Amino acid sequence: MHKINYDAEMRNLLEKNRGKSLLLHSCCGPCSSYVIRELSNYLKVTVFYYNPNIEPKEEYIKRKKEQIRLIEAYKKSMDVSFLDCDYENSLYEEKIKGFEKEKEGGARCSICFRLRLMKTATMAKNKYDFFATTLTVSPHKNADVINAIGLSIEKEVGIPFLVSDFKKREGYKKSILYAREFSLYRQDYCGCQYAHQDCLQKEG
Repeated sequence: MHKINYDAEMRNLLEKNRGKSLLLHSCCGPCSSYVIRELSNYLKVTVFYYNPNIEPKEEYIKRKKEQIRLIEAYKKSMDVSFLDCDYENSLYEEKIKGFEKEKEGGARCSICFRLRLMKTATMAKNKYDFFATTLTVSPHKNADVINAIGLSIEKEVGIPFLVSDFKKREGYKKSILYAREFSLYRQDYCGCQYAHQDCLQKEG
């Protein structure tokens, strides 16, 4: 089976759409640090922090504050802005009901990806030219799964999805370096309580 080069596809789209607007779903400040820098060379980027999976709420707030702090720093040299939203943890729990014990990277994560990307697409429609996500920068996230979800939502909602594989070109390594540059808090689990439990069990 031919593997799609999502990074090459993204580069092609970026070159053809310079100056257009993008609503970028961000999972956290550290992951977005590289992605924002890269995309702002081509597009007007608005970062959308929608992560109802993150628990506890104190952790969610901590990560959001770091995201905002990074964007404020980037605004000095980049065309980037921030779009906030409500913390909808009860909706996340409702969506993943029955999948709580799934392994990290399984069906529960796909449901979570879809929830966050659907919200991003809905917010982006009729206001932005594209929607996208920072999720593919992580070596723990499957770019094929994320892009397939994004493209299916593109058809449902009617707004173009910017495919990506931000791990390419040392994206993850660069995100670590940029996070250090701004002394960003870097969490040790993806976000949900189930991922946190898995992390604690592995440490134990």
